[in-house]
Amino acid sequence: MTFPVRLLLASGANGEPWWIALIKAAIIINLVLVTFAYLTLAERKIMGRMQLRYGPNRAGPYGLLQPIADLVKLIRKESFFPAAAIDVLYISSPFLAAFTALSTFSVIPFGPGWTIAGYQVNGYVADLPIALLLVFAIGSLGIYGFILGGWSSDSKYALLGSMRTCAQLVSYEVSLALSVLGVILMARSLSLVDIVQAQANETWYVLPQFVGFAVFLAAGTAETARAPFDLPEAEQELVAGYHTEYGGMRFGLFSMSEYINLITLSGLCVTLFLGGWHGPLLPGPLWFVLKLFLLLFVFIWVRTTLPRLRYDQLMRFGWKVLLPVATLNAVVTAILVVAI
Repeated sequence: MTFPVRLLLASGANGEPWWIALIKAAIIINLVLVTFAYLTLAERKIMGRMQLRYGPNRAGPYGLLQPIADLVKLIRKESFFPAAAIDVLYISSPFLAAFTALSTFSVIPFGPGWTIAGYQVNGYVADLPIALLLVFAIGSLGIYGFILGGWSSDSKYALLGSMRTCAQLVSYEVSLALSVLGVILMARSLSLVDIVQAQANETWYVLPQFVGFAVFLAAGTAETARAPFDLPEAEQELVAGYHTEYGGMRFGLFSMSEYINLITLSGLCVTLFLGGWHGPLLPGPLWFVLKLFLLLFVFIWVRTTLPRLRYDQLMRFGWKVLLPVATLNAVVTAILVVAI
């Protein structure tokens, strides 16, 4: 075998050749995009059934082509922007939000790894010792896309939506980070692969960390601006919030980033609290997908069931309920880990 061929097939630090990681990353991105497309359809169908109506059923059999029809509609719409908008920030904000949403899924493990044709194929795109910190850091950067998009639109509704986004996400980010502190203390690692492996050796952390799990779900719902915490886009008050002045594919990128953030949050919850890919009988990736879909259904169910909070109720719930509970859970877990 010649030197260039040996270099091409060389294994990385984790035993997986770099070109397999590249192919796997492309497959994962496309799977996440397909999941986003059909999550929008599933949400409209499930909400329709819960409200005693059919939901979209015209485009293709059972409405299965509705996501493609929506994509074609967004692509063909006129591209416009307000005359007084700050061009660079207005145009780049949707791309920043979409890029950060897609990149965070790369550190979430979905399987144990396999050997195919003599090559090692890991069940993740990247295994970093600080993977959990990376998810929170990139997620925080993505918020700037929503804030700058509304501010640069030169619209009072978009500006109010941005201000609400800033206040809400900063308030709930603290509770979200504290809710996973108990898991980090129990697993003694920030690597998501190590956390999943620790749950295989002990028990799923949803049991000893049920309080952290509940806080994570509530704070995560607020972080993704889903009902009942959807004040940044409250259409009855702010038209559409921070993306009021966006249309066509720029609006589509904002919408895509919101749904992919929801998918990533669900994947992170499965990894931290529900044992990741572990489960009896079925293959690991199938267990991961089943748990992911179950959590996504819960988010849709909550959106259909609960009314939107008032802004003062939102702030009070975040600072006076979630934050003390998350802090107390982290302190108690730390004491127990040291004592035991």
